[in-house]
Amino acid sequence: MARMAAFIVLLIPGLMAAAGIKFMRDTLFSNLLFPFPWLWLQFIVGIIFFLAGFGFFAGFLLHRDRKKGKVAARWQKKTVPSVEERKEV
Repeated sequence: MARMAAFIVLLIPGLMAAAGIKFMRDTLFSNLLFPFPWLWLQFIVGIIFFLAGFGFFAGFLLHRDRKKGKVAARWQKKTVPSVEERKEV
């Protein structure tokens, strides 16, 4: 059941990124879609949809790989010293 929920959580941003690519492609071919009054607005919305969907997907993968310890040292989360450790210094 958890895998199905994770699939659905990743499916929504994936569809959003695909819609963003479609909006940008239609703008390049001068095909204005219904909810948009101008081509430039359609292209901007396409960029926003693509970046939001792709960013969510990439962040999800980075979070998962950090938990499993499968990322390079460059991408590891830096630990912040606790209050007690800072007082000792």
